[in-house]
Amino acid sequence: MTRSASADVARAHLALVADVVGPGPAPLEPLLPRIAAGDERAVRDCVARYGALVWSLARRWSPDDGDAEDAVQEIFIDLWRTAARYDRSRTSEAGWVAMIARRRLIDRARKRERLPALESIPDHFDVANESERDLDREWRAEQARAVLRELPPAQRRMLELSLLHGRTHDEIARETETPLGTVKSHIRRGLQRARDLLAVRAQDDAGEA
Repeated sequence: MTRSASADVARAHLALVADVVGPGPAPLEPLLPRIAAGDERAVRDCVARYGALVWSLARRWSPDDGDAEDAVQEIFIDLWRTAARYDRSRTSEAGWVAMIARRRLIDRARKRERLPALESIPDHFDVANESERDLDREWRAEQARAVLRELPPAQRRMLELSLLHGRTHDEIARETETPLGTVKSHIRRGLQRARDLLAVRAQDDAGEA
């Protein structure tokens, strides 16, 4: 893949932020390291913090509430088992939770597809493919948001104005009182840095699979 093509991939990943998650709040202190150390309070806090997120994902890609409840239980069990593998320098805790949920839900969707009992879903609807496509999109968006947080402040601001708020280069230059050439340089370097960070994260995810 050429450098320009790689930058286009990075741009596409980052553009998902505007469509799916928006700028997002500041990250909270992670709970998974405490869970890995055997802190029972952290287990309860983790359920309280991420229960709504996990439930919304599970319910969206489950045929009914009962199946979603089973999925939620499996996802949190997976989280407890993998807590020691979480590395906050590589991804946000919410991103890790989303990744674990994604894998479990895709696995369940594929298993359901092999069973003849999904009467509520049309025959032409590919459960596994649809679930994987949507979950991949949300996962890439979380990765993109995490990458934005890792960029230098000037690059991050220029990319946010461009991708999240739809500003043109000229508008960004006027709004920030920054020379147009500097704006273009920050955006170009930000996309290049984002490409590199996304590539590292993709390798890390492949290693965890």
